[in-house]
Amino acid sequence: MSARPLIAVAGMRSPKIEGLRLNGVVAAAKILEAVYRAGGEPLTVYHGEPGGLAARLARFDGIVVPGGGDLGPGRYGAEPDPRTAPTDDAQDEADLAVVRAALAHRLPTLAICRGMQVLNVACGGTLVQHVPPGGVDHLGPHGVKLEPDCRTARVLGADAVAVSSYHHQAVDVLGRGLRVVARAPDGIAEALEHDTARLLCVQWHPEDDAAETPYEQALFDAVVEDARNGNDHG
Repeated sequence: MSARPLIAVAGMRSPKIEGLRLNGVVAAAKILEAVYRAGGEPLTVYHGEPGGLAARLARFDGIVVPGGGDLGPGRYGAEPDPRTAPTDDAQDEADLAVVRAALAHRLPTLAICRGMQVLNVACGGTLVQHVPPGGVDHLGPHGVKLEPDCRTARVLGADAVAVSSYHHQAVDVLGRGLRVVARAPDGIAEALEHDTARLLCVQWHPEDDAAETPYEQALFDAVVEDARNGNDHG
């Protein structure tokens, strides 16, 4: 039986974890389960010294960058909006380093929600700090339409899907090398692709219902399959 590809799941700093006296670094069980179901070996990666993350991640076969809190507006040259939640500089630095390592090593990567926003900022883009109220509830399930010929649509096996969503920020100005390949009915970017990197980037949370919904699990399957087939760490 062949070894499972090693999939780095970027850890999230948490001030309190049930069962522990102190703070911790965690990953959502649903993400770990989805990676494992896909045939990967998920390993939660401690941020450590962000400057050393690129070398540490080079030993992995793929990466998942999960959702989380708001990215600090200073990271994309903006003043904080009052509706932006308190941010974590150490988490921001770590997640940006993970995404930059994924790009540098050309590692197969799935970026989810905040992870997609971090990717956009790492590529020089900006964010909408608070999505204005409208016809789409981005804190709940809604529909998404994809460009029929994009890789994300091919992975999902559909060009229109219903997704589980939970975010109040969104991509604004696109970063270098990125293009929008899916939108919500109100125009909010729901998936990005990169000109050269092997990335899947979605604004929704596929892990929420991946166990029951084949097209959501397919995103994890695709990253693990890319990792299994090898990649150029150049």
